[in-house]
Order: sequence, then structure tokens, then C-alpha cells
Amino acid sequence: MAEMTVELVAVERRLWSGKASFVLARTTEGEIGILPGHEFTLAQLEEAGVVRIDPIDSASLTVAVHGGFLSVTPAGVSILAEFAELAEEIDVSRARAALDRADTSDAEGAAAHKRAEVRLQAAESASAGQ
Repeated sequence: MAEMTVELVAVERRLWSGKASFVLARTTEGEIGILPGHEFTLAQLEEAGVVRIDPIDSASLTVAVHGGFLSVTPAGVSILAEFAELAEEIDVSRARAALDRADTSDAEGAAAHKRAEVRLQAAESASAGQ
């Protein structure tokens, strides 16, 4: 099976690194699926989106990612996020409360609403896969 090195790093910590067969991410230009041997790519991640990594030796990882960049080179894939949370780390009740509190009448509230939605989406997709 073909594989590539993937590294997922947020400002405050490294979340995951290892060999993977596939990465799925949402950029400002749309969704991108990356397989080993993908062409050079540099893309800005959507302000709030879900990233899926299919490691070679374990179950898929689902991550809520907020801002950052995705870089694809022959050496592998680097996902550099402003903030990221592994799905199993997400406190679902806290994310639901944030979604309920978000005031979508301004840009800041709309962004908070979208971040809460993405956190819930990541948590739900990870629990559905188990």
C-alpha cells in the first residue's frame, strides 16, 4: 500500500504525525483529497473545517481545525493549524453550549457558530466511525 508522511501541528502542540494513505481537508478553494504522490500544493485551510487522516496502522483520525495552511510536497503532507482538536478530545456538551450562545448577527458571532458546528461535526463523525 502506498503511504506518505503526514504531520498535523497546531500553534500550541503537535497533534499527530505518522504514515498515512489518505488525507481529506477543506481549503478556502474547496475540499481536497490527498493520496501519496500528490502534486505540490499549498492551500489555506478554511476558517473552520474537518480534516480526516487515514493512518496506515490505525483507524481514521478526525480533527476539527480552525484556520491555517496545508502543504503537500514529495516529503509528505503538513497541516499547520491555528487551532485544532482531535475528535475524541472534544467536549460535546460544551460545543453544543457554544453553538447555542453564538450570536450570528455579527461576523465574530458567525465565526464562533461555525467553529462550534465543526467541533460537533468532527465529534459526531468520529463516533459514527467507531
